[in-house]
Amino acid sequence: MHYLYKCSKCGKEFDAEFIESNNYYLCPDCGALEKNAPLEGVLEVEYNYSNIIKEYGIIDLKEKISGSFESIPELLPLSFDKTLTPVFKGITSKQLNIIKLSSFFADINYKGYNVDLLDDSRNPSFSFKDRASILVALKAIQMGKESVICASTGNAGSSIAGICSRLGLKSIIFVPEKIPVPKKLQIEMYGAELIKVNGDYDLAFDLSLEISNKLGLYNRNTAYNPLTIEGKKTAAFEIFAKFKDNLPKYIVVPSGDGVIIGGVYKGFENLLNLGLIDKIPILIAAQPSNGSAIIDYFEKGYFEYKSSLTIADSLSAGAPRNLYLADKALKKSGGFGVRIEDDITLKFQKELSSKFGFLVEPAAAISFAALDHLINQKQLQKDDSVLLMLTGNGLKDTNSFLRYAEKDKTYSKEDIYNHFGITN
Repeated sequence: MHYLYKCSKCGKEFDAEFIESNNYYLCPDCGALEKNAPLEGVLEVEYNYSNIIKEYGIIDLKEKISGSFESIPELLPLSFDKTLTPVFKGITSKQLNIIKLSSFFADINYKGYNVDLLDDSRNPSFSFKDRASILVALKAIQMGKESVICASTGNAGSSIAGICSRLGLKSIIFVPEKIPVPKKLQIEMYGAELIKVNGDYDLAFDLSLEISNKLGLYNRNTAYNPLTIEGKKTAAFEIFAKFKDNLPKYIVVPSGDGVIIGGVYKGFENLLNLGLIDKIPILIAAQPSNGSAIIDYFEKGYFEYKSSLTIADSLSAGAPRNLYLADKALKKSGGFGVRIEDDITLKFQKELSSKFGFLVEPAAAISFAALDHLINQKQLQKDDSVLLMLTGNGLKDTNSFLRYAEKDKTYSKEDIYNHFGITN
């Protein structure tokens, strides 16, 4: 195969066929998943960068690489054959067409700062999580699996449920008791088997692993399945394709379980290894104040479990499963974290929609709130280039809208005329 797996803890390398044929998700030697704790021995996928450079050349790589899964198949852990159309074995053009990403870039001016946005809220299931789910589902097809199991606060579950539905796979989704109703309904509408646990996301995660191990089901759990990191790294490729030699200096990443920021870092690390960039953008983790385990670990150097209760439910993770790779992303990129109170996040969710037209959920709006914090704290210069990641559609969690909902009032024709100052 054109890739191998490497343990992020002990550094041992493993043949890809050995890992996949034996259904290993974590390092066979040191992998561990303790209750209410980050995963130990998360596997990272490694590629032969010198061979890729030799095959394409730097100029062609720079032109061809993009957020599309087909752009450089040598940078994904899928079986492929370049004589095929499409190149992925066992995958049809029809299947790829119905799961294409719909992310796009935009730019706004905020307080005199020019700010770029990467909006993933219009993807197939309306969230960034589709990047991971698409890759996992394609891998499931190549491995001959008929179903995928997953634990989720809502977005990952609705994502894999929607992608599986499009590709004819079954999905089983474990969710916490307090999942937002719109996300629960979205999962059910996609035809998934929904298992609501009597507890939080961490419990849903642990129980889903127990069931998948006992029944031999293919597991999509974030960080646990290394392909989730690989799928999310495509955002870095997309950013590179857009900006080329003028990458943003800062990228603000909503962070909960640590897989998005870990994946974005991994994508830029791939680009660095290919000689396409000489520096990784500074990554900033935006987390709820009552759920900032990644920032806590980054600042203190040790993990201490604390339950997370935040309106930004997609970021609610007391035990970030990808904590160690998220910490690596911050340290290696020269980054840092920003904690945001829920009230502030909701305020900027409203401002982002009412003033700029981007309706996103609180877990995405936190990046905009973090931008305001950075400006107020004078941590940005006027000429600093900043990109905000918008990771989920606002219609996924409408409870947050209630704070700003006006009291309903019915107008008569006379009332309407008076309201607009029109004389009958």
